[in-house]
Amino acid sequence: MKLYGGIDLHSNNNVVALLDEEDRVVLRARLANEAAGVLAALAPYREAIVGLVVESTYNWYWLVDALMEAGYRVHLANTAAIVQYSGLKYSDDDSDARWLAKLLRLGLLPEGYIYPKEDRAVRDLLRRRMRLVQQHTANLLAVQNLFARNRGKSLSANEVRRLTPEAVSGLLPDPNQALAVQSNLLVMRAQDVAIDLLEREALAQVKLRPAYRHLLTVNGIGTVLGLTIMLETGPVARFSQVGHYASYCRCVGSEHLSNGKRKGHGNTKSGNKYLAWAYLEAANFAVRYNATVKRYYQRKRAKTNGVVAIKTVAHKLARACYYILRDGTDFAVSRAFG
Repeated sequence: MKLYGGIDLHSNNNVVALLDEEDRVVLRARLANEAAGVLAALAPYREAIVGLVVESTYNWYWLVDALMEAGYRVHLANTAAIVQYSGLKYSDDDSDARWLAKLLRLGLLPEGYIYPKEDRAVRDLLRRRMRLVQQHTANLLAVQNLFARNRGKSLSANEVRRLTPEAVSGLLPDPNQALAVQSNLLVMRAQDVAIDLLEREALAQVKLRPAYRHLLTVNGIGTVLGLTIMLETGPVARFSQVGHYASYCRCVGSEHLSNGKRKGHGNTKSGNKYLAWAYLEAANFAVRYNATVKRYYQRKRAKTNGVVAIKTVAHKLARACYYILRDGTDFAVSRAFG
């Protein structure tokens, strides 16, 4: 007898369901989120279990790691791509777990990528760096906006970074406004220290693999962004086409068309938000420092707004990086933006 398992994972508990080849429920259990308890519940059926499906929720690491270390064949369900049976009038945790197991039995399970455990912590370190960079940018913009509202003109990013408490008091006589700016500057300087620490730790622990060193030839991509792209992409061979990779990087729009008319939108947030951010960062640097990319951006900017134009550059870079990683070649700006 072959058994197929589905695990509906929540923040503090999970529901395990094992189905046989006739979709009969052999095991149903709601368990606490403890690896020992889950393994104990599955142990009597171990030899018959063909595979186990775990939802790709925010907290799947511990469960997938424990099951794989115990020797089970584990599948990570891509929850964004799973469509529940439309004939159901009622669904709950039990039906969700059974549905995961049934999709596995039928060979219809949309699977996510189980990222290797050994690289996961460093990848998450760079994700934390990204958050800090975004927060740092938000604080910088807050200072610029405050100056623009109260003085009629803003300061450049470099001017903001050079501000001292004395300079702030001179530029903003109102003590409340000066205190607001000074609080932003204090946070920004603390974030600078944290960002630098995370960068040094990441660089000390992992280096660009040979296939990914070609990323450094791309305008706008330095060592840290290269590491981010490497760790978020994983083996590029898992993307069969460049369009799949660009979609995973959130560089492709999502809309439903019928007879040339728009019928709605798909899930625009499907994909890897960290890769999307990395390529947008690279796009901004490339526009700033490469004349060819800048001309391309300006042509797009003349026809649309700046946000769409920079996303177009990011899309171009993502597609170029796919071929660079697949073929092991250097970046040619004339081919990507010619």
